[in-house]
Amino acid sequence: MSTTYIQILFTLEPVQPTNEILTAELAQIGFESFVEIPKGLEAYIPKEEWNEALMSQIQILKNPNFSIQYTINSIAPKNWNEVWESDFSPIIIDDRCAVRADFHDPIVADYELIITPKMSFGTGHHQTTHMMLHHILDLDLEGYSVLDMGCGTGVLAILSIKKGAKHVDAIDIEPWCYENAKENALLNNCKEIDAHEGDSNLLINKEYDLIIANINKNVLLQDIPKYASCLEKKGTLLLSGFYASDIEDIQQLCEAENLEYSFHLEKDNWVAVKFIKQ
Repeated sequence: MSTTYIQILFTLEPVQPTNEILTAELAQIGFESFVEIPKGLEAYIPKEEWNEALMSQIQILKNPNFSIQYTINSIAPKNWNEVWESDFSPIIIDDRCAVRADFHDPIVADYELIITPKMSFGTGHHQTTHMMLHHILDLDLEGYSVLDMGCGTGVLAILSIKKGAKHVDAIDIEPWCYENAKENALLNNCKEIDAHEGDSNLLINKEYDLIIANINKNVLLQDIPKYASCLEKKGTLLLSGFYASDIEDIQQLCEAENLEYSFHLEKDNWVAVKFIKQ
C-alpha cells in the first residue's frame, strides 16, 4: 500500500542558516524528505509516524533569533514522475558516469544510466544518491552479489551491474518504486537485477558482498543488525540518507555489529559512509 505523507511547509527568516539547522532537527525525529524552496523548506514524514507533538522537540522553533512559520498538509500517494519529469536534467559524475532520462539525448561516459523517474528520490540529483554513485564508481564489483536496500529508481543497482556485479537484489517498500526499479533495470538491459517490494524482512538466509542502503537514520538504526548478518566477511556496507552529525550514532551501532568504519563522503552536510565487515 502506498504511503500517505504529511507535508510541513516552513517559511523562514532568515532562510539560511535556519534551513540547514531545521532540516537536521527534522531528520532526527523521522522526517524523510526535504525540498528547499526560495523562502523556506518543505518537509515530509509518513502519516503513520506523524504526531503534532513532535514539533515540541524542534529546538529552533523556540529560538527568538529565528522567525519560523509553518502549515501542515496531508499529501496523498502519487506517481512522482508527473511532478519531476519536466525538471529532470542529466547529471555527470567525475566524467565517468552519466545519469539521464530516456527522453534525453545519449551521453558519452564510461557508464551511462538511463532512468525514467517516478519518484523524487533516486535520480542522482540528491546529495546522498550522488555520493553513493561516487562510492560505487570507486569499487571493483566483478562477480559481487549486491543488495540495494531502499532502491528507489534502481539507479544504484544498475550502476552496480555495469561495474561487474553478478546479481543485485533491489528492495523498496513502496510499490511504485518497486515497479520503477523493474522498468529501469529492463531499460538498461540489467537482467541480473531482481526487484522486490518489501523491507528488511526479506533478508532471511541472504548473503551479499556489498550492501547499499540509502534510506534514513531511523530505518538504518533499526536494520543495520540485519545488514550485518547478511554481509560476507570483508564485505562492504555503504550507508547514506543522514547527516554528518549522525555518523557517531551510526558508527557506534555498526561497530557493535563488527562493521569497521572506513571513510565517508560529505556533500552539503549529507554523508555517505563506507564500512567493512570484520
